[in-house]
Amino acid sequence: MSKLIAVTDTVFPDLNPARAALAEVDGELELAADPTPESIIALAGDADAMLVTYASITAEIISQLKNCKAIGRFGIGTDNIDIQAAHDAGIVVTYAPTYCLDEVSDHTMALLLTLARKTAYSNAQVHSGRWDMPAVVPIKRLRGRTLGLVGIGNIPQQIVPKAQAFGIDVIASDPYAPAEVFERLGVRSVDFDELLSSSDYISVHAPLTPETEGMFDADAFSKMRPDALLINTARGPLVDTEALADALEAGEVGGAGLDVLPVEPPPASSRLIGRDDVILTPHTAFYSEDSLLELQTTVATDVAAVLEGNAPRFPVPVR
Repeated sequence: MSKLIAVTDTVFPDLNPARAALAEVDGELELAADPTPESIIALAGDADAMLVTYASITAEIISQLKNCKAIGRFGIGTDNIDIQAAHDAGIVVTYAPTYCLDEVSDHTMALLLTLARKTAYSNAQVHSGRWDMPAVVPIKRLRGRTLGLVGIGNIPQQIVPKAQAFGIDVIASDPYAPAEVFERLGVRSVDFDELLSSSDYISVHAPLTPETEGMFDADAFSKMRPDALLINTARGPLVDTEALADALEAGEVGGAGLDVLPVEPPPASSRLIGRDDVILTPHTAFYSEDSLLELQTTVATDVAAVLEGNAPRFPVPVR
C-alpha cells in the first residue's frame, strides 16, 4: 500500500531525487496548495510523513497529524519546526547537517575576499566609467589578519583551512565545542567579547535560538574594530540589521556581507541596500546542483528509513 508524503513547500525545480529515495517504501509525494497552516493540515492530516523546507510547523499543526511518523527538513537548521512537540507526538524529525558544507564555506570566503579586496566596489566603479585606484583605498593585506568564527560546527570547520591558506589566523567562540576540535584545527578558543574585539573579519555560524537571536546588536557592534567586516551565512535574525546600519553609518564597522536577512527579500526601504560597504546575496550560499541533489536524497532516504521502522542517519535531537 502506498504511503502519502506531504510536501509543505519547496524551492526545488523538481522533487525527483526525493521521489527516487522514497520509491522503496512506495511513497507518493503531494504538494500543499500553499504553506499556510490550513493547507498543510488539509494535506498532511492523514499523511505518513512530511517534507518541509521553509514552512512553519508549529505544535498546533503537529497535534493534528494523525498518522505522521517522520518530518524531513530540507536543510541544516530546524528552527521552523517545533522539535519538542514532534518528539512528544512520537514523530521523528530528520535533517541534513552535512549537506552544502563546501558551498556555504566557499560562499563565506567569497564574501570575505570580495569585501576585503573591494572587488565588487571596484567593478562597479569601472563599469560606471571610473578607472581610479585611489577610489578603493585603503585595502589591507589578508595575511596576518584574524578571522573570528562564531560557532565551530561542520561549516566553520570547513572554513578554517580555506582561511588559513590565505595566511589568516583563525579564532572561534563556541562554548559547546570540545577542546579537541580547536586543537585539531589549530584554532584558538575565545569568548564572544574577545572575538568581537580581536577579529578583523567575523563570520557567523551560530544556530538560531532565543539566546542567539539578535546577538549582533548595538552592543556587539560597539565592541568590534571600526574596520572589521561582518559575514553572515547562517540565519538572518542573528544580526540586528537596523543596529548594523547604525554601526556602518557611525563608522563602528567596516562592512558586511550577508546571504541571509531577518526579512527575505528585504524591503526596498532597507538601509543596507545601495551601500558600497554591504554585499547582499539572495540566500544562495547553500546552492549548487550537487548540494540540492545531496539534500533531497539525504532527507528523503532518512524519512524512508523511519517509515520502514529503521533508525535514520540524521535525527534531530531534542534540546
